[in-house]
Amino acid sequence: MRITHGFTPLGTPHAVTIGNFDGLHLGHQAMLARLQNVARSRGLPTCVLSFEPHPREFFTPEQAPARLSSLREKAECLQRMGIDRLHVFRFDRAFSALTAEAFIEQVLGTTLQARYVLVGDDFRYGAKRAGDFALLERLGQSLDFDAEFLPTVEVAGERASSTAVRQALAAGELEHAARLLGRPYSISGRVVHGDKLGRDIGFPTANIQLKHNRPPLLGIFAVELYGLNGEPLPGAASLGKRPTLKNPDAVPVLEVHLFDFNAEIYGRRVRVDFLHKLRDEEKYPDLDSLVAQIRRDVNNAKQFLKQRRAQL
Repeated sequence: MRITHGFTPLGTPHAVTIGNFDGLHLGHQAMLARLQNVARSRGLPTCVLSFEPHPREFFTPEQAPARLSSLREKAECLQRMGIDRLHVFRFDRAFSALTAEAFIEQVLGTTLQARYVLVGDDFRYGAKRAGDFALLERLGQSLDFDAEFLPTVEVAGERASSTAVRQALAAGELEHAARLLGRPYSISGRVVHGDKLGRDIGFPTANIQLKHNRPPLLGIFAVELYGLNGEPLPGAASLGKRPTLKNPDAVPVLEVHLFDFNAEIYGRRVRVDFLHKLRDEEKYPDLDSLVAQIRRDVNNAKQFLKQRRAQL
């Protein structure tokens, strides 16, 4: 998959879909499947048009929702799904000022040379979100592309959306989030050096670098880690501010204790699948109390993962 940026014309007609695709849930996956089917029938490569940062992060950064996926995670997922190109526009003041007509003409027409454009049924675009599907369809006729919208995708009567996934994760309902995503929620990153405290207390951890300081979930979890030897490695993870050890304003940290594992993996890029929430973070009066709780967490995670494997 190619990743391109900005207003430089691509030089090749594309079938295009537009959105932030945060988390790539089942609604997004339905759009990508439709895009690929149409592109295949017309002999066109597929292109996902997205934005960085998320528009809400640009306009109201203090109110913007927690991200479900980084740009790299999004790109990796799109590549696995067989998308040919990810085109990213930097969402800044100049881009946000484009009128709806200019967005269609300059972005979809001149830059992407769209021949087919697929959007969600609630898609809005252009300055002050003035553009709607009717305008997209009308101007598409003069720019030689067809426009289509995909109705809402529901999972067990619930709209599949990034908001619904965030709410499920924040509530610790990982199984609910997995149903909306079509897979367990995961975080990918590189293993970096930490303060080595876990090793000193008998529970060594792999510290996974986070791209954003506001993860959509916090707590202690049963997890599986991918990316080291082809097989998922079971573990228990802590994602949060470590209140027993750090001050309340500390940056969240993702630490994974892998069961029966002993190898140097610094610098490796891995993926952590969050399968079940064990508990919220707590502040303990001393280190001995914390170690005793970690031991219980590890045992609980092992029990959950054992039961899960038996049910697969």
